[in-house]
Amino acid sequence: MLNLERLRTLDALARHGSVSGAAAGLHVTTSAVSQQMTKLEREVGQQLVAKNGRGVRLTDAGRLLSEHAARILSQVELAQSDLEAQRGQAVGELRIAAFPTAARGLLPAAVASLRGRYPGLRVRTAELEPEYGVRGVVRGDQDLAVVLDWQNKPLPLPGGLLKAAILDDPADVAMPQAHPLADRAELDLEDLADDEWITWPEGQFCHEWLLSTLRSKGFEPRIAHCAQEHPTQLALVALGLGVCVAPRLGRDPVPAGVRTVPVRHRVHRHIYVVWRADADRRPSIRAAVDALRRIAGTEGGE
Repeated sequence: MLNLERLRTLDALARHGSVSGAAAGLHVTTSAVSQQMTKLEREVGQQLVAKNGRGVRLTDAGRLLSEHAARILSQVELAQSDLEAQRGQAVGELRIAAFPTAARGLLPAAVASLRGRYPGLRVRTAELEPEYGVRGVVRGDQDLAVVLDWQNKPLPLPGGLLKAAILDDPADVAMPQAHPLADRAELDLEDLADDEWITWPEGQFCHEWLLSTLRSKGFEPRIAHCAQEHPTQLALVALGLGVCVAPRLGRDPVPAGVRTVPVRHRVHRHIYVVWRADADRRPSIRAAVDALRRIAGTEGGE
């Protein structure tokens, strides 16, 4: 009989494309992945992986069995979901990913709430950019992911996922206190056409959103600095090195020397949580969604 954990290892290897990726996704060592694959090959009596340069690739038999493994694991997920639903209890392990500001502004309080209400539920968290969080849910590495759309740029979502809205997060423009527009009650983005901009790293979803949004206002932004975290961006603003978009969720105390000004035509992010449809009946999923919404209503909403 085929061993479920070995099928899970094969599935991870097929999804991640490497032993190291599979090991990271399963939270085990690369040696453990190799051992499981050796045992699975012995079980089926066929070679499932072959060397490919410094890595490995699936053989024809490996690809065939990995397709069956994906379907089997999906059925196991459905069975676990149904059993949890029948018990009506949020128990076991739940893995939640969130992008950085949500990981700071929503997730800690939500996890603390879940721990207090459901002592039989173990929550593990990871900080991941939206596209990586979605990918983790699709792969089965995460049970839920807190992700975002900008109001004029949706995040592409693959099929097989469900989602629930958490909150709308307004964003202001942060500028040095000595900036000529710092005393405005509100402004338009095009008012800053001559400024240098501080943004997220090139290639990230939010970086691409900022470029397309500013270009739609009729000017090509001058990108002076890129920084992953909002506190770093605000530190650069405080020293007079540019302006940036500053969402309100998870915003640390604004440093001295920085002024935030609302945008006249509101700029905001839609924040929501996604999970796999085959896990929809799990009480732990529903409990987590409720906790995130509850915290958003008290701490993250307008």
